[in-house]
Amino acid sequence: MSLHLFFITLCVSFTHPGGRDVLHVYSPGDIIIGGLFPFHTQTDRNTTHGPSSCSEFEFWSFVQSQVMIYAIREINQRTPRVLPNITIGYDIYDTCGDVSFAIEATLKLLKDQSDPKSCLVSENFQTKTKAVIGAKHSEVSIAVARVVALSSVPQISYASTSQLLSRKLKFPTFLRTISSDEYQTKAMAELVEKFNWKTVAIIGSDDEYGKYGSDNLFDLFSEMKDVCVEFLEILPGDFSNKKNTSRDQYHPRFDNNLWSIIYNSSAEAIILFTKPSNVKVIMKEAIRNNLSRTWIASDSWSTSDSIFKLRGIERAGQVFGFISKRKKVPGFKDYVLSKFNGTTNTILEHFLTHNPLCTKQPEENSEANCSIQNSQQCSNRSLDLRCLANHIDQDTSYNIYLAVQVVVEGLRRLLKCDSHGCGRSADFTAYELLLEIKKVNFTVDTTRIEFDSNGDPISLGFDVVYWNMSASDIQTIGEYWPNKCIKLPVELVEKMSNVLVTAYNCSKTCEQGQELKIKHKKCCYICEPCAEGDFSPGNGSKCEKCGVERYSSPLKNTCLDKTVEFLLWSNAFIIILSCLAVFGILVIVVFAVLFTIYRRTPIVKAVGGYLCFLELLSLLACFCLTFSFIVEPTKASCRLGLPLFGISCSLCISCILANLLQILLGFNFDWSKSSWMKKLNQPALIVIVVPGVQLALCVLWLYYYPPSIGETILENTILKQCTKGSKLFFIAMLCYNSFLALICFLFAFKGKKLPDLYKNASLISMSMMLFLIVWILFSPIYISKFGKYKRAIESAAILVFSYSILFLHLAPKCYIMVFRKEINNEKAITEYIRKHYEQRGIAVVKS
Repeated sequence: MSLHLFFITLCVSFTHPGGRDVLHVYSPGDIIIGGLFPFHTQTDRNTTHGPSSCSEFEFWSFVQSQVMIYAIREINQRTPRVLPNITIGYDIYDTCGDVSFAIEATLKLLKDQSDPKSCLVSENFQTKTKAVIGAKHSEVSIAVARVVALSSVPQISYASTSQLLSRKLKFPTFLRTISSDEYQTKAMAELVEKFNWKTVAIIGSDDEYGKYGSDNLFDLFSEMKDVCVEFLEILPGDFSNKKNTSRDQYHPRFDNNLWSIIYNSSAEAIILFTKPSNVKVIMKEAIRNNLSRTWIASDSWSTSDSIFKLRGIERAGQVFGFISKRKKVPGFKDYVLSKFNGTTNTILEHFLTHNPLCTKQPEENSEANCSIQNSQQCSNRSLDLRCLANHIDQDTSYNIYLAVQVVVEGLRRLLKCDSHGCGRSADFTAYELLLEIKKVNFTVDTTRIEFDSNGDPISLGFDVVYWNMSASDIQTIGEYWPNKCIKLPVELVEKMSNVLVTAYNCSKTCEQGQELKIKHKKCCYICEPCAEGDFSPGNGSKCEKCGVERYSSPLKNTCLDKTVEFLLWSNAFIIILSCLAVFGILVIVVFAVLFTIYRRTPIVKAVGGYLCFLELLSLLACFCLTFSFIVEPTKASCRLGLPLFGISCSLCISCILANLLQILLGFNFDWSKSSWMKKLNQPALIVIVVPGVQLALCVLWLYYYPPSIGETILENTILKQCTKGSKLFFIAMLCYNSFLALICFLFAFKGKKLPDLYKNASLISMSMMLFLIVWILFSPIYISKFGKYKRAIESAAILVFSYSILFLHLAPKCYIMVFRKEINNEKAITEYIRKHYEQRGIAVVKS
């Protein structure tokens, strides 16, 4: 109710005697179609309250209003009649391109003609105006749509493209015969992508058309990863009304903000999504400063003759634009050439008063030289109809023609008319007509007309135009259909897309192994090489990581798989280690045979008897374990290799330790110590307890922190090796074996003075010394060494230990068995002991 009262108040103020007078034309009929056209483009509106008026007559709006009058006249006179016995009238007002004027005109359209003083608009009131065609500008159409919705009067705009008007909850009676900005902005985005432009700028205006269009463009470009929006500027509502008094020309914020932004911009294309009056200001300034840029025009000014004809427009650069699909209004050119076929109306009379028709016959080539605005082919300010007829626009005019046809088709469906008559009288509500118009689906001059649920046409597209400055012509170079790809000349696309570096030294693409990066300006990219381990296939693609298992090629244009590195059988070092291990195994087999053959001889008893077989078994295990350290690591080899070596080594040393205790006890004559040494002289217990401690340590190691297979990522390779699991357990295992070796060394060193025919103590002390030296040297080398040879060092250390025991402890005994059999008997041993003590002056008692 408050909105209703608001419009009543407006009506009172508009009909006040002190109000303004605007252009208006009316023709009676059974059904009235309203029309809203901006015959003027400027108002003298200011911040001070008071009456305002219109100025700057718009030539093309005059022509477009005549298209509506022509279309209605054609419907009324067509044979056979589309609406038999029904005449359509029109009521057309000047909006001056201003919201206030438009609301005033709309209220007049919807008033009760029977009571001129009434201005009541409501749902129950049935106005004689059943449909409204217009307005042109989206901002004006939005205001009009809110008013006509009160009476459910269908409104069909011929040029308003704002997406806001597609919201049916806000504007339920609004329809249009031009595609919305949703598709126009998509077409602009596709043009930018097609021409391989990487940087754009957007200038909109603070109205429903410019604001929604520029915002939608920004969102579309934000979704395109290859396009950067350098800036988005919204012009104020009074932008085109500001003047520089010193130069008497339009001069908005150029001195400081906007012009500086445009001038310093590195954008490849600047999109102007605003009304022509704003564009004219910018273009004049661009011409004055010789600013040659690429501009993208929205449909509001892409075919604007007043901007195209600006003096020096070629200095502003090149212009691409979009306009709704263009077609000629059937028969309208002949209608104009016939001096409007004798038709007269207020607007036509007003125009002809200021632009009288030519009286002399025009020349054949006059259309090539005529001025669109003045058409001065006769005397000053006279109008040449041939010139006028050849410069009728083919976009907005055709959309107006379609709008009239849509209303007539809705009437035909509603009134159930055929060539013989109508099945219903002209007494109907505007709402009924609205419902029928929404359902129309027909063809007008090869153009299919159908509306979607938002009141937008389904099958109307856009033409892509180019301003050919040299030919003084606005040429159609392509087209765009909703939800389809844009079509442009192949040679033009190739020419535009092959530009790799812009005039501002900004790169659009890069060589392989490089990526585009911003250095100084927001959207100005330069080529930077990819970092090590990254790659880019080129064309400006961003450098990406190859991942841990791959590395970048020398050109950094692709990724290569890293080579898995480990010791191979073909490696010379591995061949040597393998041969040594095999040789050691063969030697142990030979030694085992000899020890078995001579198992009852003193030499075998001297090395511990049956303990020598355990010693050989532990050495055999060490030689076999060597292979687990020199092949490709596996889970089993990593987990069991070191723990089994630790246990085998402990078993071997425990056998030697038990043998030493036997020797020491056999020649010990200190009876005070003999009692506790006899307790220690239990070989079976020693070979169980001593390696048992190591076994318990390794079991804990395997249970809690077991060694495992691991990979070390290098620059171009992946090193496959075993991890220790727990360094603490690994060190503990080595320290325990080293401790046992040290005990053996001390016992052997103590027994060097004993009468030992076979030199067991001396040889054992040497082997244990060698064992300690090997592991003392091995530890720092092992810790500092990195790479695949680390495991080979482990294998080499095991081989050195195994061979030291084999050749220093067991090999001399085998030599005696084979080559010194004369000393392998008890008599030789007894004689050697006797001589040993006699030399020291000790009496020997023979048993």
